[in-house]
Amino acid sequence: MIEVLEVGSAFVQDLGRPGLSHLGISPSGAADRASLVAANRALGNDPGAAALEIVGPLAVRADADLLVAVTGAHAPVLVDGVATDARVLAVASGSVVTLGMPRWGWRSYLAVRGGIDAPLVLGSRSTDVLSGLGPAPLQVGDRLAVGQATGAVPTSEPHPEVITPGPLVMLDASPGPRADWLADPDELYRKPWRVSALADRVGLRLEGGPLTRAITDELPSEGVVTGSVQVPPNGEPVILGPDHPVTGGYPVVAVLTAAACDAVAQLRAGITVRFRRSGPR
Repeated sequence: MIEVLEVGSAFVQDLGRPGLSHLGISPSGAADRASLVAANRALGNDPGAAALEIVGPLAVRADADLLVAVTGAHAPVLVDGVATDARVLAVASGSVVTLGMPRWGWRSYLAVRGGIDAPLVLGSRSTDVLSGLGPAPLQVGDRLAVGQATGAVPTSEPHPEVITPGPLVMLDASPGPRADWLADPDELYRKPWRVSALADRVGLRLEGGPLTRAITDELPSEGVVTGSVQVPPNGEPVILGPDHPVTGGYPVVAVLTAAACDAVAQLRAGITVRFRRSGPR
């Protein structure tokens, strides 16, 4: 097991609960799916094994010898107070692994060989902050079971790649089903947008002036997916995250690619983003 000694905000996440929107259940799962998969592959886990999604500091103590991997936002890592640049670590029983505030990005992932063995709820170990499904957010004193490791540990690529974003983040997006509700659908792609402080696993609000609507009527609630770009009445876009409601009443004018959704998971307030068209006009 691992014991939580310090925590800012952290959740158990795997690849979520896809395919249950008809039951009113969001997909949930890791906000940065590529980082979760990279951490698990570095350890020889199943790519969708449960790990910890972390915002802010975290310190955990190992109750046995463990192999762990850290990916996502490039947080400083210390083992028993000693800093290390390694992203895959052999941790001795009783040792403490500490993650500090990231130098860039927003969410870090800590995976353990064998995966976090939290209870399955509807086929997933993920925490859904909107519905309350899955494990509760981590608290100091929590003890998390580690699953049984199977298979060999990879040796050809032991260290997950560290990706450092620039000052401008490009988000690839296809036109949404309600793009024609904008007076000029290309306006979304021409303007720079600033990430606001209103961001969580449910969604992220952008600032940059209102988009002009061609249709101002009310829209009946309809199905939405992770990465949907909605335009609420104030005209500034909202990007839906993994714990989004399964229906929404604001027009969806674009939908992000999977890679762009991963990029959104690492955006801090104040970062500038632009949308880049990835589908047909």
